[in-house]
Amino acid sequence: MNKVIAVEDGLSPVKQFLQEKGYQVVSFQSGKTADAAVISGGDENMLGIQNIVQNGPVIDARGMRPEDVWRAIEGKWKH
Repeated sequence: MNKVIAVEDGLSPVKQFLQEKGYQVVSFQSGKTADAAVISGGDENMLGIQNIVQNGPVIDARGMRPEDVWRAIEGKWKH
């Protein structure tokens, strides 16, 4: 599983959990493209997400546990 997930700064528990699940986790500031993104609820356009994630899911992590974020990402890729 070599999927790359961009995770907004401030979501350290999510970053750690996704890394434990085998994902490559990068920050938005890295400039790398990603297969998915996890945000904390800000305006998606303001964060420049369209430049990072072309056709992947963008998950709003507000009120979610790291496990919930992981399930949401997995669920988007299975459909």
